[in-house]
Formats: sequence, C-alpha cells, structure tokens
Amino acid sequence: MIALEPRIYLASRSPRRRELLAQIGVRFEPLLFRGPPREDADVDEAPLAGETAQDYVVRVAVAKAAAGAGRLRQRRLVAHPVLAADTIVEIDGRIIGKPQNEAAAVLTLQRLSGRVHRVLTAVAVADAERCEHRLSVNEVRFRPLDLEEISRYVASGEPLDKAGAYGIQGRAAIFIESVSGSCSGIVGLPLCETALLLRRFGYPA
Repeated sequence: MIALEPRIYLASRSPRRRELLAQIGVRFEPLLFRGPPREDADVDEAPLAGETAQDYVVRVAVAKAAAGAGRLRQRRLVAHPVLAADTIVEIDGRIIGKPQNEAAAVLTLQRLSGRVHRVLTAVAVADAERCEHRLSVNEVRFRPLDLEEISRYVASGEPLDKAGAYGIQGRAAIFIESVSGSCSGIVGLPLCETALLLRRFGYPA
C-alpha cells in the first residue's frame, strides 16, 4: 500500500498565509466556511472586556482551529490537522484590526506614523483530540508619514483587508524604518513557530 503524503487543512482565506505555507513546502487544503443555507457558525472576534492583545489573538486563533476541526467531523472529511492563525496590531494597549473603510485606514496610519507598534500573530493547530498554539510578538517602527503619502497608499486599496491598515510585504514597506522579530509573523504566519507546532501533530515540516 502506498502511504499518503502528509497534509493539513488551512482554516484561513488569507492568500498571504497560503503563500507562506507553500514557501516551506507544507501541503494543505483550504477549509472555508460554508454559506447559506447550511452556514457554519462564525467565530466571535469581538474583544472581551479587559482582554489583552496577547490573550485576544490567542483566543481567536485557537477558536478558529477548533471550529475547523469541528467542521471536519460535521462534513465527514478525511482527518488531517487544522491550522488557523490570527494577526493584530497593538499600540498604546489598543487592539487594531482591519480598517472598516478608507477614513479609518487613514486614521490608523496617522496613529502609527513615527512610532513603534507591536504585531502579534497567534497560530493554532487542532485535531480531534487537542488544540495547541504558539505566539509571535514583533515590533515595527514607522518613519514619520505625511497625509499625502498616507492618502495615496490608502487609495491603492492595499490597506483595507489588513490588520493595522498596512502590509509589510506590499507598498507599505517604504514606511518601515526597522523590524524586531519575525518577518513572516508580521505578514501573518510565523514560519518558525508554525513548523514547530506542525511537528507536534506529526507533520514533518
């Protein structure tokens, strides 16, 4: 009998996370939410009262992975580990997610201008028996930005689907003076932590 190649499910719509997994040779299948009429229950991503940025991002990533493992059982799919992740930006103790619109993106970038902020990405892996996680905490320093270049960047559309209203792998790279930590963690999936976590679930990453 021919052994099947190791494989995981990725519970994320992020093209950046797909690219990062492919970069390290991880074989995966997307595991996405179903729409109506048999819609999957959503994961509550609203911050809880008094919840720290670290606690929040870990809670959401773990919930996504656990929900994905539950969907495998409901759909009777072939059992493989489910990987999920969540990324947020934190500054002044405040969690900054994806901007709701262009005006919110401008305000966020003005707040990050000339300052250091943290980017936290939690990655979680779950199967039918357990769920484990790792956390990547990184610091990014922006140079001072003027309103004209912020507006030009926002008009490109790039910041609207990204935590903190920017993508380090895109046009916003020109805003960044320095980085401390994991570049892949800032993009959305810390590859060192991900590989170590997958090994605990039997995937030879």
